[in-house]
This record gives sequence, C-alpha cells and structure tokens, in this order.
Amino acid sequence: MAIWQGKSVRKLTGGRSKSSRNKRKVEFGRDPAETKIGERKIKTIRTKGGGKKLRLTNDLKINVVDPENNKMQVAEIMGVIENHANDHFVRRNIITKGAVVETSLGQVKITSRPGQDGMVNGVLIA
Repeated sequence: MAIWQGKSVRKLTGGRSKSSRNKRKVEFGRDPAETKIGERKIKTIRTKGGGKKLRLTNDLKINVVDPENNKMQVAEIMGVIENHANDHFVRRNIITKGAVVETSLGQVKITSRPGQDGMVNGVLIA
C-alpha cells in the first residue's frame, strides 16, 4: 500500500470529514532510506520539478569534523551507539540525523541526512 501524506479523513473531534477531491500524486510519499553500515550503495530519485535526491542505502565511511581545530577527516563507521529517532535503529545499525555512531576516531554525532543528501557527515563528540 502506498504512503499517503495528504489531509486526514478524520476531524479533530474524531468524526469523518467529507473529501471534496481525490488523492493527488503529489501527496504520495516514499519509504524511508534506512541507511545501514555496509558497502556503499546510492539510489538516485527524481523529485518534483525534475530535481534529484541521492538516497544513501549503505556506507562504511563518514566525514568527521573535529570542533576544536575545524579539521575534516574521513573515518570508518563501526556501529550505532544511540539513535533518538527510534530505539530499534541501534540494534539494526540504521544511521539517521542525530544518531551517535562509533568510528575509528571516537564517538560522532551525525549532522547530515543520509537518506536525503547521499553522504554521512558528523561532528566529533567528547
């Protein structure tokens, strides 16, 4: 079944609201990318207006910025330590924005949106 992001058929009171039109293609969503740790894989998706989004499905490397000296390094991702988006993402090693991952340089907080940007960026935390 498709993901629909249109107006709800229920009112605030819980009653059904009558729709004055049908669903539109623009209101349909897509499944989340759920970026995992593994060999790098990217999907290109066409967006409204002919633009492109890069869906990162797997990646082993992360661009890490050290806030003390503002230097960027590429590190290897070991595993997900915590993820406030969903507790089960830690067990499944799914990377989203705000997740804390263990890297070869230490613990890093993800600052990019891998499912939208096609890359994993992060900031080194203590």
